[in-house]
Amino acid sequence: MSSDPWGRVDETGTVYVRTADGEQVVGSWQAGSPEEALAYFERKYEGLVVEIGLLEKRVQTTDLSAKDAQVAIDHIRGQVDAHHAVGDLAALRVRLDKLVQTVESRREERKQQRAKQSDEARKAKEDLVVEAEQLAQSDQWRAAGERLRALVDIWKGLPRLDRKSDDELWHRFSHARSAFSKRRKAHFAQLDSQREDARRVKERLVAEAESLSGSTDWGPTAARYRELMADWKAAGRAQREHEDDLWNRFRGAQDVFFAARSSVFAERDAEQTENLKLKEELAGEAEKILPVTDLKAARAAFRSVNERWEAIGHVPRDSRPKVEGRMHAVERAIQEAEEAEWRRTNPEARARAEGLTGQLQAAVDKLRTQIDQARAQGNSARADKLQRELDGRQALLDQALKGLQEFGG
Repeated sequence: MSSDPWGRVDETGTVYVRTADGEQVVGSWQAGSPEEALAYFERKYEGLVVEIGLLEKRVQTTDLSAKDAQVAIDHIRGQVDAHHAVGDLAALRVRLDKLVQTVESRREERKQQRAKQSDEARKAKEDLVVEAEQLAQSDQWRAAGERLRALVDIWKGLPRLDRKSDDELWHRFSHARSAFSKRRKAHFAQLDSQREDARRVKERLVAEAESLSGSTDWGPTAARYRELMADWKAAGRAQREHEDDLWNRFRGAQDVFFAARSSVFAERDAEQTENLKLKEELAGEAEKILPVTDLKAARAAFRSVNERWEAIGHVPRDSRPKVEGRMHAVERAIQEAEEAEWRRTNPEARARAEGLTGQLQAAVDKLRTQIDQARAQGNSARADKLQRELDGRQALLDQALKGLQEFGG
């Protein structure tokens, strides 16, 4: 018979293990010596020790589920309880009991972790729903659309909640996306309609612009082109595939007209500059007529200058007042000389001037006599009043005498 601290083999080959409850039969060994029997069942015990150690490590360091861990524990415990090994089986049970506690602790931790993750996922999905509902009202079509697509990807990456909560939140999220898509579709449908209207308007504007491109009615046509440009801007944009082509045609028609106008205006400006030079020379010739000493000769000389002036075309607008003002000054001087000559040679006007002068001279003489009498009588107030009247009559007399001198009198 052979034995060790944890087991023995009797003379019949039966192997026993010692436990707190007494010896328990492990098995029967007939294939060799008792020592070999004990060694065999001790190796089985070491195998259980290794298996428990590995399980403890898996529970601590891997994501082994509590359910799978418990199945593994029960399997090992079954072997321990069946006394199929020689060793400290009570120590193995202690380790298995501790392992059960660890698994339960991990189960509770994971349960709390899942609850926390679920709360976080719920909060995250609620935030996504709120943002999606806000974006559903946005008119920033591109940015809002891209953000909604990003929210879908974020949603897919979040854990699922309980079915009811998840379905309710998804329904709100999906409804917000659908509402945005519906608004965007309606917006772009309206935009397409507006762009089609703009295309039709711009085609009419292009047709008119092209019809005007050959016009030589420079002023009215240029004004009409400005009106067409204002109408073009007010029409809005057409579809992209039409807008550039229509604009190129519209702008091209204007360019043809304004290039032709610029060419004509350049020729006209050159001609008017030459006309200005000629008129400035004539104005200088007219100014040599002054002062008028021989009215008849002056009239003849100015008439000659004016005839040549009228034969010359337009001058630049900004130069016109100055050069025409020089001619008008000469013309006014000749007219004033004619009026003076007419007054000097007009018998009726001379007689009227002499009569007026005589009347004023008599009035002045009478006032002077009255003033002398008033002062002699000491009536200073009357004398001052008469003096003021005399001053006014004297001024009229001086003017009349000057006018009479113009008649050569």
